[in-house]
Amino acid sequence: MTTNTKKPADQPGPGQKSKAAAEPAGERRGAMAALAVNVPAVTRAAIGSRGFAEAGLITHWAEIIGPELARGCQPDKLRFPKGERSGGTLTLRCIGAMALELQHQTPLLIERINSYFGYRAIAQLRLIQGSLRRQPQRRVTKLPPLAPIDRAATEAKLSALPESDIKDALRRLGDAIRQRAKSPAGR
Repeated sequence: MTTNTKKPADQPGPGQKSKAAAEPAGERRGAMAALAVNVPAVTRAAIGSRGFAEAGLITHWAEIIGPELARGCQPDKLRFPKGERSGGTLTLRCIGAMALELQHQTPLLIERINSYFGYRAIAQLRLIQGSLRRQPQRRVTKLPPLAPIDRAATEAKLSALPESDIKDALRRLGDAIRQRAKSPAGR
C-alpha cells in the first residue's frame, strides 16, 4: 500500500505563507465595493481610447458650452501633443448647419472648455460634420391632468408660505407627486 505524499493545493508548504495571509485584508478579490469607486477604472479604458482623460468633458458637455450648442454637437476626440497635457485639439462632431455657428464661436468655446479644465488644455477645435451619437432617450409617460380638488389640496399645504420662486417650485412638485399617485404607472 502506498501513501499519498502530495499535499493539498490550498495548504502552504514549509516556509510559505498561505494565500489568505499573502493578500492584505482590504485588497481581497470579490469584496463588495461602492459602484462609484469602480466606475472610473472601468470607463477609463473606453473613454481613454477616444483621448478623453477627463470624462467630465463628455458628461458635463451641455453645461460647459451651453444647452443650445450642445444639442447640435458633441466631443468626439481629444488629442494632445506627444508628452503634453495642454495645447490639445478637440474634435467636435456636429450636425450640418451647426458647423458654421461653431466655427464663428470657436474662440468662445475654447475659452469655456479651458475654464472647465482650469488650464489651457485646448488650443484648437476641429469640426466634423455627421450624425451625433446619442443615448436612447427615456420614454416620457403622459400623466393625467390634475383634478381641481388635488390642486386645492396642494395650495392648502402651501398657504402659510409667502409667494416666491420656492413656493412655485414646491407647488409644481406637489402637483407632480399627486399626478403620479393618480396615474396607473405610479401605483
